[in-house]
Amino acid sequence: MINLFLSKDCTKAAVLFHSKKRILEYISQVAHQKLPELSEHEILNSLLKREKLGSTGIGKGIALPHGRLSNIEQTLAILVVNEEPIAFDAIDDRPVDIFITLLVPDVQCQTHLKTLAAIADKLKDKQFCKKLRNAQSDQNLYDIIAD
Repeated sequence: MINLFLSKDCTKAAVLFHSKKRILEYISQVAHQKLPELSEHEILNSLLKREKLGSTGIGKGIALPHGRLSNIEQTLAILVVNEEPIAFDAIDDRPVDIFITLLVPDVQCQTHLKTLAAIADKLKDKQFCKKLRNAQSDQNLYDIIAD
């Protein structure tokens, strides 16, 4: 389901950041390239606002940061795999290395909840997550998701 909203240029393998804030800043930079009408700051604020409600780290090294934005018309997904897991206040207290981000229009709240649930369900597959973690390039990572 994520591949409906994910493009090759929003798939980033083997990046290296060392903090929750820095990875969210990077995700905001990637999103800004696809949503130039929004500033990186607006996107980051949307993600940080959601994180203040509680961490989007769902456990097992995975986080699903997401934000709602009033001035976009279509959902945007971004997949980032960090080379090393980082502290993200996940529910199991484990560091996170797989980040699947959704930026959704305010009016599509119900749709995005279903999408998040479908993504979380897919990420229960340990072999799938292992493939994501072992992707050597952005293209390789995208191909794994596109399958």
